[in-house]
Parts: sequence; structure tokens; C-alpha cells
Amino acid sequence: MLKKINFISLGCAKNLVDSEKLMGALKLSGYNVSFESSKPSEIVIINTCGFINDAKEESVDTILQNVMLKKEGKVHTLIVMGCLSQRYKHELKSEIPEIDAVFGVNDFDALLHYLNASVKPSAYIARSQTTLPHYAYLKIAEGCNRTCAFCIIPKIRGKHISFPIEDVVAEATMLAENGVKELLVIAQDTTFYGVDLYKKQELAVLLKKLTKIEGIEWIRLHYTYPASFPADVLKLIAEEPKICKYIDIPLQHISTRVLKSMNRGIDKEKTIKLITKIRKTIPDVAIRTSFIVGYPTETEKDFKELCLFIEEMKFDRVGVFQYSHEEGTPAYIYGDKKSDKVKQKRFDILMALQNEISEEINILKHGKIYKVIIDTVFNDTYVARTAYDSPEVDNEVLINSKKKLIPGQFYSVKIFASDAYTLFGEVLEN
Repeated sequence: MLKKINFISLGCAKNLVDSEKLMGALKLSGYNVSFESSKPSEIVIINTCGFINDAKEESVDTILQNVMLKKEGKVHTLIVMGCLSQRYKHELKSEIPEIDAVFGVNDFDALLHYLNASVKPSAYIARSQTTLPHYAYLKIAEGCNRTCAFCIIPKIRGKHISFPIEDVVAEATMLAENGVKELLVIAQDTTFYGVDLYKKQELAVLLKKLTKIEGIEWIRLHYTYPASFPADVLKLIAEEPKICKYIDIPLQHISTRVLKSMNRGIDKEKTIKLITKIRKTIPDVAIRTSFIVGYPTETEKDFKELCLFIEEMKFDRVGVFQYSHEEGTPAYIYGDKKSDKVKQKRFDILMALQNEISEEINILKHGKIYKVIIDTVFNDTYVARTAYDSPEVDNEVLINSKKKLIPGQFYSVKIFASDAYTLFGEVLEN
């Protein structure tokens, strides 16, 4: 009888790709692998996140839940891997002795050896996909060379390592052969792609090769970095129909003083010039960004400057994060100067502001026709997305249709209503 492994993946999409590759290798090695199953398994592997306090708490809670299952005899072997175990390997071993083995972020071979697995994960080994069948995350690099003061990732994941173009294309081709139609390109910093391998930014070259893969219809770019943004990527997005007119570019702040303290390598003036250039080059682009509130050096004046910037720029999507004071980061020396109350208040103000902007932007879509992909169906309601929306984080299009629609297929939809984060549409007959 095959040994059962239940894989639990926490944190970001980059972590999820690691989990999918390991699951694929374990399946090919003869294990019966499930993903976040509620049924008992002999072995549980938890791929943890250790980025910010909330993520660390979730990881520890998940570990402790499985410790209880082990004490009840429902789990035999408990394995912990990923970012949290990279940061706190010795602490986890000493404080939670029920854990059988602890592995860091780059310990794939050691983990597989521990389980006597014969297959090693690579771009040429089928991933065990956990997303919906028609889209997949495509990780093009590991680690990060940036020195953002608030971020612990470079210390956890190490220096930026680009994966060779031929390996990325091979993986994307395999995903397409398995039915994937939308690639979500990710890395800690996608715009830095190629600098280590090819001595220059080669993201545009990679994206162009991905557009040639048969079966891929949408390519979406995530986690771009504002400093040294490659102009050839903008030009390619504008010209290439397969690449979504969508850019995810975390700005983190707009105050030049705060940006300098954050070690972002860019100031307010250059940020505004970049956004202007993006919109001029790609007139119909949707921009997703994110900001941090409650950073130690952020004053009330800085925060008001950020509010005004968001009001003026009217980004399509905005995520807001409350500053998490992380030991080992350059910003740790500043202390955690903002109270939870202040952080929460600033968070609420920005989210309310963006809520109004999102409502305004969505109203402008009434009466317009969009190509959408159907993600899922609940009762008689189909949940879809436009090319301007990434899964799980952006707008959804809700469709009531007497005609049966097929998940993973594309349709033309006319929008007739909306709220801040939802569009309502009807399918047009062919």
C-alpha cells in the first residue's frame, strides 16, 4: 500500500510552486500525495511562511494543529519546511519536539532523501498542480538582491538566482500540455530576471518566448520592482496580445523620505514618471500595487502625502499592509514606533479610499464588452475574470447564464452592473 502524504502550503504563490514541484516528485517516487486534505495521512509536510508576524503565527498554529493529530495517532511523521524553518530551525526543533524533521527553503534534495524519494524536482518533472486546471504560477527566479529595509526575504531565500530561459519555457510548455491557458509569472523581483545569468535584464526575451507556446492565451506579470523597470517589457506588453495589459508593481510608499529609509532605490519624482510612462506606453493597462502603513519613519505628513498620491493616481488595484517589525531586517534598528491602533487607522483610511476609487473605475466598465475566462460555478452563478484581473486578488465577474458555460473556456461578456470589487455581466451569443 502506498504511503500517504498530506501537503500543506502556506504563504505566497512562490511557496506554492515549491510545494507543487515537491508533490510531483513524491508522486513519481510512489507516494500517495494529497493537498491540504482533511483525511488522516501517515506523513504531513507543512511548507511554512515566515515573512511577517501574521504569517509566522499561522505557520506555528498549523504546526501545533498537526502535533495534536500526531498525539491522537492520526499522523505518524510531521515534517516542517520553508521560510519559517529557514529562520527558526533550531527554535522549532527545541520548542516543538514532536516535529520529526525540519528543512529550509532550499533543502529539497535533503527532504526527498529523508523520504527515500527517487525523483528530484526540476523544470522537466510534472508539477502536481493545486490551482484550477486552466491557470498556473510560473516561478522564474529564486531569492532577491534588493535590500528593502522592511523585508527579510533576501536573508531567508538568499541572492537572486534566475532560472535558465530554456528551463522556464520547458516548464511552461509542460503546463500548457496539461491544459493551462494562463501563466502567472512570479519571482521575488521579476524585473531583475536574467541579470545574474545573462548579465542584463532578460524578462522581455523570456516573455516573448512564452508567447510562442501553443495553448497559452494569457500571460500575466506579477511582482515587478519600480527601480530600473525595463522599458522593453512595457513595449512588449503593449504590442503582444497574449500578454495581459496588467502590471503588478508594489510601490510600498510615495514619500521620498520614507522610500529612502526603506532602501527602495527610487523617489517620488521617479515613481510618478514611471507610472506615467507605463500608462502612456500601455493606455489600457491595469496597475496593481501595494503600500505599507505604519513604517517606523512614516509621519502623519508622509501618510497624508500617500493618501493624496492614491487619490490622484487612481490605481486599479491596491493592497495595504501594516508594517511588521521583523528581527534581522535593516529597519529593525528603528524600533516599532507606531502603535497597532495607528497602523490599523491608517490601514482603514487607505482601504476606504481605494474602495471608492475601485467603485468609480468599475462603473466606467458598464456597457463594455470583455473577454473573460470562467474559473468556477456555484449553483447557477459563474465566476469569471477579465484579462485585467488576477486570480484570488482582483475583481471577479459574476455571470448568470441559462447557457452552460465551461470552466477554463473564454467568453465575451457585457458588463451591466458592479460594486467595488465585483463586476456583473451577461454572456454574448456567438
